[in-house]
Order: sequence, then structure tokens, then C-alpha cells
Amino acid sequence: MTTPGEHANYGTKPRALVIAISSRALFDLQQSHAVYEEQGVAKYAEYQIEHENKPLSPGVAFAMVKKFLALNDNSGGGNGDQQPVEVVLISRNSTDTGLRIFNSIQHYQLNISRAAFTGGQSPYQYVHSFGADLFLSAYPLDVRNALDCGIAAATILPSRMDAAATTAAAATATKQLKIAFDGDAVLFSDEAEQVYQRQGLQSFSDSEKTSANKPLPGGPFKNVLSALHAMQQNYGAEDSPIRTALITSRAAPAHERVIKTLRAWNIRIDESYFLGGMDKGEFLRVFGADIFFDDQQTHCESARRHVPTGHVPHGIINE
Repeated sequence: MTTPGEHANYGTKPRALVIAISSRALFDLQQSHAVYEEQGVAKYAEYQIEHENKPLSPGVAFAMVKKFLALNDNSGGGNGDQQPVEVVLISRNSTDTGLRIFNSIQHYQLNISRAAFTGGQSPYQYVHSFGADLFLSAYPLDVRNALDCGIAAATILPSRMDAAATTAAAATATKQLKIAFDGDAVLFSDEAEQVYQRQGLQSFSDSEKTSANKPLPGGPFKNVLSALHAMQQNYGAEDSPIRTALITSRAAPAHERVIKTLRAWNIRIDESYFLGGMDKGEFLRVFGADIFFDDQQTHCESARRHVPTGHVPHGIINE
């Protein structure tokens, strides 16, 4: 099994960040999925073919994907340089039912040209074949399998933003891509979380204080953050199209090891919030995250009332 966080290697001239995304994460397939659940595969196929020229509505991860692809517009890729991002579609749809998805991609002018349609079979094996660094799906088992292969992966959760929250988010939306991460079991390994779960808060605090100068091992999303950091180096701090945030339940004295770990990795993170157990949702709303990744379901429930959220089923909490 590949060690989480070690799938890709970003050097001074990184290759493209490859994002594999499922059709249900990219588009709103709730209505057509209900047809599948209630009437079966044949009726679902009929429904999708009948509606294949009707574009699907954007899904939870649509805005994030659009902003990722916009990074290519200003990358100089037209001059022969490597464009920084590629998005590929990974879908359980068949070729026939997948035509509606491709038509929707064209309707929204998304630069997505590669896809796998597996006809109902689990597609996670092809995530590695495409060289993906990040996999976003609505199917938790596919996500777990991808994580076991050393690929950063998250289950995209249905949004619970109410109408007021959706309107407020639209009003404050910017072209800047904003991505927020939890720390332990996401950016970092879960070794510290294991101490907390098995021995309690005091032992965790004591252990982290003692280990303040010992960098934490990388978690499944370390290389995603590294790739974002590498892209940011092409811009000044004031005009970067990417902004990152660490939003963690840690508090002093457990903050120091995190800061020194990022310093040892030579990775910049733009904003950090050490909340000491406070609810994360409000902070994510103010930050305006296009997506937030966390390993704990309770934090994800809070987050998805405010921002698109991906659950990372990794570490001791998810055993």
C-alpha cells in the first residue's frame, strides 16, 4: 500500500495537478439518481437519454472545479508551458448515459476532455491510471479505496446551505480559489490524533509540546497543499489566484508543532485558525472556502451548512 501523501512528487517545476472527479460531485444528479434508486438502471438510462440535451445543474464541487480550470487561462500554457491543472471525469455511468454529462461539460465550457465511464462498476482503479493526485466522489467506498492507493481523496457531501447562506456565499464569491484543510489525518498523519483518542487531551497536549521540534509525517493531502504552494510561487502574495487555510481544533500549546512542520516542509499556508474545539463552520463561512477537507464527520456536518465540504475517511477516527 502506498503511504498517504506520497503519491506525487512536486519539485522546482511541478507537473500538472490532476483532479479526478465523479459526475455526482461535479453536477447535481439528485433527480436522475432518484430515478435510478426508485425505478432501476433501465429507466435511469431512458431518463438520461431523453434529457441528454438538457444541461445538468452545477453540483457541490462545480465552482471549485471551474476556478481550478481558470488557473490554466493565466498559466502561459499557450506558450508551450505545462498548464498547472487537469480535471478528468470518473463516472459509474455507461457510455450512453454519460453523453448527457459530456454535453453538460460542453454547455458550461469546462475544459475537461478525458473521462472514464464504467457502466456501474467501481471506477476507483482508473483514478490511479489517470495519474490523479486528488479524487472527489459521492461514493465513500471508492474514496476509501483511493486513499488506500495513496491518492488524496474525499467524499463530497450534499450541501446543507439554506437559501440565505447560498445567497450570502454568492454575494461574497471571488475569482480567487480558496481551499481549507483540517490538520491531523488530512494534511498531517494521524499519529497525534491517536494519542488524543487513546489517552485524552492532556496526554495529547503534553506529547505535542514535547515533540514541538519534530515535524509531523505527511497525511493524505500533503501533496495537494504542496502543489497549490508551487502554483502560488508564480504570483506575488497580493495577486495570487489561490488562497489556502488551515482550520484545526488544535490550540496552544499544540500549535507549535504544526507551524514548525509546515516550515520544515517549506510550504506556505496563507491563513491558520487554531480553534481549540470551537465550531468550524462560521470560520469557513467568513474565509469563503470553495471546499473544506476534514476527517471528522462532526466537523463536516458543521462545515457543509456554510461551504462545500469533503469528508476524508482516513485515520483512527474512521477505523
